[in-house]
Amino acid sequence: MLKILDRYILRKYLGTFTLLLLLFIPIGITINLAEKIDKILANEVPLGKVLIYYLDFTVYFANLLFPLFLFLSIIWFTSKMANNTEVVAFLSSGVSYYRFLRPYFIGATIVCVGAFFLGNYLAPTASKGFNEFSYKYLNKGRGKDREKTNVYRQINDKEYIYVSYFDVEEKSGNNFTLEHFEGNKMTHKISASRIKFNEKDSTYTLYNYNIRKIGDRADSLLFEPKRDTIFPFDMEDLTPVEYIAETLNFSELNTFIRREKEKGSNYINRYEVVRYKRWSLPVSAYILTIIAVAVSSVKRRGGMGVNLAIGIGVGMVFVFFDKIFGTLAEQSTFSPFLATWFPNFVFGALAIYLLNNAKR
Repeated sequence: MLKILDRYILRKYLGTFTLLLLLFIPIGITINLAEKIDKILANEVPLGKVLIYYLDFTVYFANLLFPLFLFLSIIWFTSKMANNTEVVAFLSSGVSYYRFLRPYFIGATIVCVGAFFLGNYLAPTASKGFNEFSYKYLNKGRGKDREKTNVYRQINDKEYIYVSYFDVEEKSGNNFTLEHFEGNKMTHKISASRIKFNEKDSTYTLYNYNIRKIGDRADSLLFEPKRDTIFPFDMEDLTPVEYIAETLNFSELNTFIRREKEKGSNYINRYEVVRYKRWSLPVSAYILTIIAVAVSSVKRRGGMGVNLAIGIGVGMVFVFFDKIFGTLAEQSTFSPFLATWFPNFVFGALAIYLLNNAKR
């Protein structure tokens, strides 16, 4: 008997969640299309690219908003069960409240695993397509999404580069320097008033090039008005896009963050927020499940509407906390780990409190 009830609740859990996604995603696409249609037509974007963009849009926003959809779907079907006295009948049979939660936790585990693989392997590819389409056709902001002024990087164990300004569209920068060290001692320094990247052969052209070789007793200085050369870095290392972390899968992101820390990137906190969110969002499935069941399993005088109102309010506060603390970590020295996990800590405490009340 209990297994039948478990299957019944689990089917409602997964079915309602899937149905809510299928209902809201077309609405989101319609709203986005209505907002962007003039730019799409003005730029004469091919239909195939538009279709691929909205496929990426679907995956990108399903990954971003799945906690809210999950929360609302649980409140919806559990409130309906409570109004039909199904929850009362279940608990009156002598089953504990924790046993009643078992199919919910099974469903949360399935959603958690799915969200982890979605966030770490499918969403990165969708994010890349979504952002590249936006910058190319919608925002006309190619190059505006990059770090361009006072760029300082450690490109390997011995060399550091600096450029005061880099124009991504022109692929050129001003006041370039490269410093080479052996241990703690600088052995030579390359300077140029301007550096330009040549896509054709992946070389760099340096204007007003000079190299100072530092000797034990005297330095030597060589000057040339122009020199073509190669360097052990490329333009992406010099000016990485801000959203690049979102486009990398699990292992690629860890490697990328390690390299960017070595280079002294200004965007480390932004990248760390992306990495920690890939763990915190799947875990939120358990927390939001407990809150949703605790709120909606009680039959209220106002019916399902009251539960939905409470659910929407709690869900919006969760999203608000997630966005506010994520932005705070990206724009300051606030810990990215605390920023991404703080909503889970707060709502985890709320879940325990509501669960204890619901058991009574």
